[in-house]
Amino acid sequence: MITVPAPAGPGAFVHPALFYRDLPEYLSGVGGFVRAALSADEPVLVAVPGPHLDALRETLGESTAEIAWTDMTELGRNPGRILAALQDFADRHAGRAARIVGEPIWPGRSAAEVREATRHEALINTAFAGRPASILCPYDVRGLAPAVVADARRTHPTLIEQGRDLLNPAYTDAATVSADCDRPLPEHDGEVLRVEYSHGGLAEVREYAEAWARGTALSPARRGDLILAISEAAANSLSHGGGKGTLRLWTTAGTGAGTGAGVVAEIQDGGLLADPLAGRRRPSLASTHGGRGLWMIHQLCDLVEVRAADSGFTLRLHMATP
Repeated sequence: MITVPAPAGPGAFVHPALFYRDLPEYLSGVGGFVRAALSADEPVLVAVPGPHLDALRETLGESTAEIAWTDMTELGRNPGRILAALQDFADRHAGRAARIVGEPIWPGRSAAEVREATRHEALINTAFAGRPASILCPYDVRGLAPAVVADARRTHPTLIEQGRDLLNPAYTDAATVSADCDRPLPEHDGEVLRVEYSHGGLAEVREYAEAWARGTALSPARRGDLILAISEAAANSLSHGGGKGTLRLWTTAGTGAGTGAGVVAEIQDGGLLADPLAGRRRPSLASTHGGRGLWMIHQLCDLVEVRAADSGFTLRLHMATP
């Protein structure tokens, strides 16, 4: 059985990647991690894709009542939502060393989702620095592309591979990995509607987007979510992006958020992303650092692609359609 050491001392944070090749190896590694936490009376959250949830419940038997379970295909459909959920769990158990299993990347994820999930994995190290917690991240090394596994090596300070717990010489600073994730977004090769906006034009942007969205396959409720997300992004442009921006809208026949047809809204402006965690952690009501608009956008959309460059800031918002 593979075991994962608890945090080394007060304030220590442990973030290993578990490289597994088959289900027995997965159940041994994750099961050993969970059992060790339960033996130490530590709170445990398991956030993995549904089929793995079922297999772990069967393996762990009666212990399952003491574990918080979350289907990562729902929680992490938009990778930008995951970090806040992990922090919320740790916050609910303040003063104790939380143990978390998080599997944000699995075979079948789109390239766009994998890139944002890789960014998430890097930012975990920033967000949890100094906190007493262990976050184990399983990776299917046979089912995932070699480049995805290579990125997992860059985002985890330690590795568990073939039963060995190893320090990882390939581990890379979170800022460097995040910058590498900011590669140019692919251009859509179909029809794209475009509108420029500036101060005083927020209502016009909203009306334009609402009229366009009525012609898509989005349900009325999801159209409302899209318009709210666009409004928040455009408002951020006016407040923090140089006072102007560009909205582009299009539909996709088979990509969407990686699961089928979808609707895409892209907002570009001249802003900078000062805090890479903005929108990924729950903003405090007392916070003066902003981030509420980005937080809301992440909660509303099925995928949010973020690009921060010297030339400006881009948000590409995806919503899947039936």
